[in-house]
Amino acid sequence: MNNSTSLLPKVYLVGAGPGDPDLLTVKAQKILAQADVVLFADSLVPREILQYCRSDAEIIRTANKTLEDILPVMVERVRSHKSVVRLQSGDPSLYSAIHEQMQALAEADIPFEVIPGISAFQAAAAKLNVELTIPGVVQTIILGRISGRTEVPATEELSSLAAHQASLCLYLSARHADKAQSQLLEHYPAHTPVAICFRVGWSDEKIILTTLTEMAKVTQAENLIRTTLYIISPALTATAARSRLYHPEHSHLFRPHQPTAS
Repeated sequence: MNNSTSLLPKVYLVGAGPGDPDLLTVKAQKILAQADVVLFADSLVPREILQYCRSDAEIIRTANKTLEDILPVMVERVRSHKSVVRLQSGDPSLYSAIHEQMQALAEADIPFEVIPGISAFQAAAAKLNVELTIPGVVQTIILGRISGRTEVPATEELSSLAAHQASLCLYLSARHADKAQSQLLEHYPAHTPVAICFRVGWSDEKIILTTLTEMAKVTQAENLIRTTLYIISPALTATAARSRLYHPEHSHLFRPHQPTAS
């Protein structure tokens, strides 16, 4: 890659993935390697990811800043014909607060581009060696959170989502583990397996397998209050199942049905 290639002067909202620098996308690496300015949420994005930045790039930490602090910096730098990366944890489409950033940038007539990243639920499933959509067991993934300082709409309350008994990936809920467990038990069986995933992809990553009835107890015993993802799913239990996709009796456009010889 030629690092002398100039990026357009705009804001690149880049998903940094869950923490492991090796899980950064190729496109994200290329943009980081060329950007003039990088604003990164240092409480959520490991410093190791900055190894991909230019040695002369302006690095700005944002953990202690508000949008009102961050936005003028991005606007000023782009208007000065510089390329700006806003480095976000995980994937920008999930719980990243980029909605208000994009609105503000659009109002300021500042161009921007979103670069996706791997989310914690995907990295956790990989670490657990599981598929979250097993035929005959579960075919739906729900990404959600419990009401806390940010209220969820009434139609999305956890007790309502739990009624589907899908593979439920629960973000931003460690401080409310007791309440979450209680609502989940309204619909999931008590023995439903739960993966408690702390700082997935970081050097101090911790993944604990337990059951739904023990979820809150384990959370409190491990003193987990942030950066914790819960996966509640029957798919976490080994089961004999097979997709139709590669079954010899299943035909499709690229594998037409072969008539049996008479």
